[in-house]
Amino acid sequence: MALQIVTIPCLDDNYAFLLHDPDSKQTALVDAPEAAPIKTILESKGWTLTHILITHHHWDHVDGLEVLRNAYGARVYGAKSDAHRLPPLDVELSEGDSISIGDNQGTVIDVSGHSINHLAFHFPKSFALFTADSLMALGCGRVFEGTMEQMWDSLSKLAALPPMTIVYSGHEYTAANAAFAYTIEPENAALKDRILQVIEAKELGIATVPSILQDELATNPFLRAASPEIRARLDMKTASDAQVFGEIRRRKDGFSFTGMPDLTEDPCNCAYE
Repeated sequence: MALQIVTIPCLDDNYAFLLHDPDSKQTALVDAPEAAPIKTILESKGWTLTHILITHHHWDHVDGLEVLRNAYGARVYGAKSDAHRLPPLDVELSEGDSISIGDNQGTVIDVSGHSINHLAFHFPKSFALFTADSLMALGCGRVFEGTMEQMWDSLSKLAALPPMTIVYSGHEYTAANAAFAYTIEPENAALKDRILQVIEAKELGIATVPSILQDELATNPFLRAASPEIRARLDMKTASDAQVFGEIRRRKDGFSFTGMPDLTEDPCNCAYE
């Protein structure tokens, strides 16, 4: 049986995720930005937390961990190579290791770039990929500790997974990511459609996370460094994919989000360049 997955808004724009196996009654948490909303969901469903999976060391992904560990006695899993700056780990993980939640087996993927030793967790039986601050809806995390080449390599690993994989990322940044993506690829019809979906979701107060990898491949500029249209627009026709990615990421670092693009009045999105 596939995992039951619950998306939990935390802090201002973070997400945590509960993964429940109905047969074994085991329940895992991916990241712990704060304890209270996670405890509320656990109690409402009558679930007991058994695993806490940490993607990376940043405070907004671990701040609620000790409260949850103490409340439920859950075992904590995280990167072996980052153990020195993570909360105390019960299980140390490296790329290629497996995690079992009931009979659902997940694989650990090293997605260094945003931070060194950042992990993603892929549960193929449930078509679920937990990416935190690596691959995001229409975006990716800033490259704080790694290099552009590392981040591109990490995203390339994720891009190679089955297209129908559901991407559970760590933040509600999709509106700003969508506005930026339009400055990179304004003629992308799939991107325009997705921007309209994001606008509608914002108006209705609906979360834009999770997303589907197939949609990210079609619309997320950080996965589309090979696009001839993007390369022409950036005047980087002969550059490597990693170099094109790096230029896109640098442009996003300097981008100021002032609102969603008006696709009817500003078809070339000149106001966002």
